[in-house]
Amino acid sequence: SEPAQSRALLQAIGKAGTGRRSMIILRAEAGRLSVAILPLRTDSSGQVASVALVFSRAAVCDALMLCFFARTHGLTNCEEQVLAILCQGYSAPEVAQQLNVAVSTVRSHVRSLCAKTQSNGVRALVGQVAVLPPLGAARLHERVH
Repeated sequence: SEPAQSRALLQAIGKAGTGRRSMIILRAEAGRLSVAILPLRTDSSGQVASVALVFSRAAVCDALMLCFFARTHGLTNCEEQVLAILCQGYSAPEVAQQLNVAVSTVRSHVRSLCAKTQSNGVRALVGQVAVLPPLGAARLHERVH
């Protein structure tokens, strides 16, 4: 409920004011949002003067960066599609259901993905993608200095 979430956020900010970190999960119609509340710096009296709120990303990787990752590693379109669904947190049977293919087909794609990216499993593979820098379409038009 909104009042409970508001209380949790205020409590976490209060903790940060005493120098302690917190993490809360806010729920909404669109899903959930993890928020880390971190104390930053103290003033001359030793009180926390700044607090940072760090919000989780909406997705493990944006579509453009996933495309670059796929091209860099020579992934096929099917492998890229399987990887994109895996990055959303779905299991191999769930991926198979979404793509309307056999689970063995998905597992074959996963083996190929792991070989091409030198990963030792889905968790490691998704981990490689998760650390990629965000690259939105708007950034493509910015000048690099």
